[in-house]
Amino acid sequence: MYKKISMIILNSAIALTVIYLVVVIVIFLSQRKLMYHPNENNHLEENLLNHKIEKVYINSDFKLLGWHHIKDKKFKTLLFFHGNAGNLQNRIYKLNDISKLDLNYLIIAYRGFSGNRGKPNENGLYKDSEAAKKWLNNIGVSDRDIILYGESLGTAVAVDLASKHNFAGIILESPFTSMVKLSKIYYPYLPVKILLKDKYESINKIANINFPKMVMHGDKDKIVPFSMGKEMFEKLSEPKLSYFRKGDDHMMEFDEELLEKIKNFLKIIY
Repeated sequence: MYKKISMIILNSAIALTVIYLVVVIVIFLSQRKLMYHPNENNHLEENLLNHKIEKVYINSDFKLLGWHHIKDKKFKTLLFFHGNAGNLQNRIYKLNDISKLDLNYLIIAYRGFSGNRGKPNENGLYKDSEAAKKWLNNIGVSDRDIILYGESLGTAVAVDLASKHNFAGIILESPFTSMVKLSKIYYPYLPVKILLKDKYESINKIANINFPKMVMHGDKDKIVPFSMGKEMFEKLSEPKLSYFRKGDDHMMEFDEELLEKIKNFLKIIY
């Protein structure tokens, strides 16, 4: 009887171990599909832009689609890095409001997004950000006339670029400290530090950013903990501004209040 119970326990342990290993392998192999969602489409369409843009193509490892808006050549240029889901059209509601500010902008779609060739990955997105910066440099926009804007995953892209160059400023919307720490929240049963290919360790790079910074985060964010945005802000050096909004979710509400905060930030830069 004792031997039979022991065998049942052993077989159950083996079965659970096999199931766990299968889950680990499946998540390891599919992790980039879980992280990047270029085919999501849940916002406005391109024909609802309220201002003129030029479609441009930027050479990285692959040609990248970008939208370039010039309001006044004397203004700074906002270099916009979007999040992990959707296409350029999904950001139109933000771009329409950004176009009201004293800014030009360039927004790019990463490799694998908005019809671009390639597959997204951490190093690839960093290369794409460098390519966008160089494209602006080549048309006469210096680094000191560029303000970086990162949205969600794009905050990690913006932080990496900011840690290597001296720009006019950087704005981080709903930033996370590290993809490793964020993944531990979603997958507490997995050894994510070992399994994760794209770690996006932004918190380890911000000490190298010595120009004006702004952090925006909603305290009801259901995707990236609000505490991460606060931690990023606290560890950034001066000069810096924050906009921590009660009741706002992951993709923040672009309204007059938020735009006024960005205008205040631009006063530091201009």
